[in-house]
Amino acid sequence: MTAYLEQIFIGLSMAAVLLLVALGLTFTYGQMGVINMAHGELIMVGAYTPYVFQHHLGAGAGTSIVVSLVVGFLAAGALGLAMERLLLHRLVTRPLDTLLVTFGISLILQQAARDVFGAPNVEVSTPSWLAGNWDWFGFAMPHRRLFIMALVLIVVSGLSVFLARHREGRRMRAVTQNRDLAAVSGLATRRIDATTFFVGAGLAGVAGVAVSLVGAIGSQIGSAYIVDAFLVVIVGGLGKMRGAVIAALMLGMLGSFAQWWTSASIGKAIVFTLVIVFLQFRPNGLVSFRSRGLVA
Repeated sequence: MTAYLEQIFIGLSMAAVLLLVALGLTFTYGQMGVINMAHGELIMVGAYTPYVFQHHLGAGAGTSIVVSLVVGFLAAGALGLAMERLLLHRLVTRPLDTLLVTFGISLILQQAARDVFGAPNVEVSTPSWLAGNWDWFGFAMPHRRLFIMALVLIVVSGLSVFLARHREGRRMRAVTQNRDLAAVSGLATRRIDATTFFVGAGLAGVAGVAVSLVGAIGSQIGSAYIVDAFLVVIVGGLGKMRGAVIAALMLGMLGSFAQWWTSASIGKAIVFTLVIVFLQFRPNGLVSFRSRGLVA
């Protein structure tokens, strides 16, 4: 029983990381159709933020993590906004071009990180209040993982309120559901795209700060998460946060138990196989937009 509870906790912690990484991509890909291969490098920007505070600005471990959540959001959001304004807004209707452009941007950002921070991976110091474990039913739950779970709950709750109550959030939902109808209704879709990209990129920065707590960081850290992030978005349904939450939970649990029963590599292959089979029956994902059409 303890072994199964431990795998459930591992699955939940994996799902929390996946969801935090994929949330920003859910909005940018779902609303604009931009295949942002540089999303991983936006995560990298957030991951390096606490490292800069700790090793270059002399901030304490606890202070650096808290401040980095805000600074990482703003830094990654500003970088994403610059990408959208300078390059991507001209390519909204050409998704394959966005793939090539953002892939080039990702290579540039990776090389820039190597030039600034060096090629070897670096470590971010864990605050004392996140060190240690919480023992429950005979197995240990790391405080770092529990912190990431709590962070995900806060982020998802905040986004839900923003999309439901705030004017900009409702506009983002309108453009995601029907861009043409939103445009003829008077909404400034280009400005809303910029807002969406800023929020989506900023969420990637927050994810990077969280990821820095669970392992070493380096210029390739984003590459380890970008494929899983796209899986969450596609399985969940484009632009649907509820679908992303469900998909992250499913993939996290599947990954945890599949790797437990087999091995890391075989477990990964099993998850990919199940996703491929699932998409044969639900190509639009778990949650898709409802639309009305004329019946001939």
